Amino acid sequence: MLRPLLKMRWLCLVACGALMLLQTAARAELTIEITGAGANRIPLAIADFGGDPGVSRALTSVIRGDLERSGLFKLIDTSGAVLTETTSPAYDDWKNRGADALAAGSISSSADGRQEARFRLYDVNKLTALAGAAFVTSSAMLRAAGHRIADAIYEKLIGEPGVFSTRIAYVVHSGPTRFELHVADADGQNAQAALKSREPIISPAWSPDGTRLAYVSFENKKPVVYVHSLASGQRIVVANFKGSNSAPAWSPDGRRLAVVLSKDGGSQIFTVNADGSGVQRVSTVAGISTEPFFAPDGQTIYFTSDRGGSPQIYRTDVNGGDAQRVTFEGNYNVSPRVSPDGKSLAFISRREGAFRLAVMDLASKQVQILTDSNKDESPTFAPNGRMILIATEIGGRGVLSAVSVDGRIKQRLSIPAGDVREPAWGPFSK
Repeated sequence: MLRPLLKMRWLCLVACGALMLLQTAARAELTIEITGAGANRIPLAIADFGGDPGVSRALTSVIRGDLERSGLFKLIDTSGAVLTETTSPAYDDWKNRGADALAAGSISSSADGRQEARFRLYDVNKLTALAGAAFVTSSAMLRAAGHRIADAIYEKLIGEPGVFSTRIAYVVHSGPTRFELHVADADGQNAQAALKSREPIISPAWSPDGTRLAYVSFENKKPVVYVHSLASGQRIVVANFKGSNSAPAWSPDGRRLAVVLSKDGGSQIFTVNADGSGVQRVSTVAGISTEPFFAPDGQTIYFTSDRGGSPQIYRTDVNGGDAQRVTFEGNYNVSPRVSPDGKSLAFISRREGAFRLAVMDLASKQVQILTDSNKDESPTFAPNGRMILIATEIGGRGVLSAVSVDGRIKQRLSIPAGDVREPAWGPFSK
């Protein structure tokens, strides 16, 4: 027996009353609570940036917040020290404070309203500069500049791209007949409603270039797949066939989508061009096939099916053919999501009656349960593959939760007194 929300995603037969009632202001922003950290955090000092005190404090706060939430850095108390990128740091002083790395910078304004944020990163132990950059910004884009600086620091110290400049999408239900698809910064701030509807919205999926969202809307009293341009707000219908149209997933090149259609009887996987043309059937076996997801190679589709008697994850060639079963532990494994490097598979597994996030190493087939919650759903990888964002339920209220692929770093994103669902983590910003 599938629990209500997963059954809705499985069959795409939904009514307003089947969803959790979310009681929150439509434009409320997510707040993040850190509930875990990495085992070996890098001691990092971020001095107050030079420039206008109010502006520099705001910029420094964004940078510190991003890096602290990553769980990979131990922020060293700077005691209000102001240090610009042009000032040679007192390395012994920062070493005595316990810092292995130091970031310093400044922000300046010009007469035309533009601002320039500069920073430099230092190796305290080697007494040398590691990196530096300048970003042209404005008051409205100050947070974006902070995210970019945090990304640059993260990449230099960790050795992989940061995701602080990326965006997330999620669905908010703020009343009996008010659903909103929100887009926000990765830290939950700057939330904007991309779509408002009196009917449910589910299954948002980002295009690989981050300019469009595909999703399912029930605004016409049935599930229809749309592609929505975030810049213009224009939408096109991609799938509106007889019966159910659901579960869109983008191909890595952004040209096609995998969708689930019941137009031929039963729920089966099809591919379709991003403009709605060129529909081709992929799955042909009896039983439900749903929740498709492209592997990074663009040639393989992972999906959920009950063809073996219980929901399990399979994979098949994009052009169809024989499918291979992927999951074997337990009798309920759904919602496959492949990591950006193609090496891991995140999914939801029922263990001892609880629905929990699991990750499989696709080479060794080893599975690790990453959460101890009871109602996890909708996993989505960060574009660098380090974190997985899910929807879950805490104290009877829906929240988003992020967990690292090793299970050590955990975050909780929530809206006070409200619920959020259906997360999707966007790609790297261009």
